[in-house]
Amino acid sequence: MDEQNQEQDHQEFLPKPEQDVVTSIDDSLLKDESKDLEFKNRLDLSELQQCVAQIKAEVGKVIVGQKDMVDMLIASLLAKGHSLIEGVPGVAKTVTAKLLAKSLSVEFSRIQFTPDLMPSDILGTSVFNLKNSEFEFKKGPIFSNMILIDEINRSPAKTQAALFEVMEEQQITIDGHKYKLDAPFMVLATQNPIEQEGTYRLPEAQLDRFLFKIDVDYPNLEEEIEILSREHELKATTKMEKITSFLTAKQIENYQVLVSQVIVEKHLLKYIAELIVATRSNRFLYLGASPRASISVLKASKAFAAMSGRDFVTPEDIKRAVTPVLHHRVIVTPEREMEGVTSKQIIQQIIETVEIPR
Repeated sequence: MDEQNQEQDHQEFLPKPEQDVVTSIDDSLLKDESKDLEFKNRLDLSELQQCVAQIKAEVGKVIVGQKDMVDMLIASLLAKGHSLIEGVPGVAKTVTAKLLAKSLSVEFSRIQFTPDLMPSDILGTSVFNLKNSEFEFKKGPIFSNMILIDEINRSPAKTQAALFEVMEEQQITIDGHKYKLDAPFMVLATQNPIEQEGTYRLPEAQLDRFLFKIDVDYPNLEEEIEILSREHELKATTKMEKITSFLTAKQIENYQVLVSQVIVEKHLLKYIAELIVATRSNRFLYLGASPRASISVLKASKAFAAMSGRDFVTPEDIKRAVTPVLHHRVIVTPEREMEGVTSKQIIQQIIETVEIPR
């Protein structure tokens, strides 16, 4: 019996007969298999990518640098969010917002916030019509697709409160009547972080309604030279004349629906939740991020993924979204603030400590 078993084991290791050995390979079969292995998006994002590139090209005709700001403004538009742009005077905050609006074939309104501005100046008011002896509602400048609020921190709390409902629910309520605003709807607000006289700190409830807070810095030397060169070449023309409007409101709505369908795996949802919860238990933060912040990170991550041509979110998309989404929603403890610690530094530390899912 032992001899038979040894003989069987020996037969198993012997080479197979020649007729079973493949002597040639059909290359066409390999090519067909490689085609099946090629990555294909489940969502068609090619048109969206082309439009994003075109918006960047249109804005780039006037704006030098500031690529991060332009990317976040486009992401905010795709994610149905609002953006707060903060920077010193003269760094093209207002111009960039106007250029973005000009590249879109949508209605645009600009509101200059001042200390004497009333809620009715923004939302509208009921006016008595002598012809029919009835009150008629006259819509304010907020009834538009894209709203640019210049120097938003120059109006008091009463006027700021007028924006709460419209920014969150895309509607206003006046005299017991609800008025829905047409989609798409986006608020772009600017503020100056340096000047404090005649300004009012934005309420936390309003800051929480902004998807991004975008910090705009000075251009470098090369960019400054390019700005001067372009300004010199303008001659008698204006900057706005260079911009072409091409993206309609219906197209924007379609892209927003497409972005909402971008796939996010469950372990990445957990990763977002862990980042948000970490802000609430951080000893350097007096106020952590709200559930609205986690939803905002999710929406922004989807927008960044779609802009990159992917129909799925990666940890890098989330990490890219976390800081601009969170740093205006959390409050640093007074002790750490006196030491010069910023919310951005703490958020970056949280990103480094929370384990990235594999």
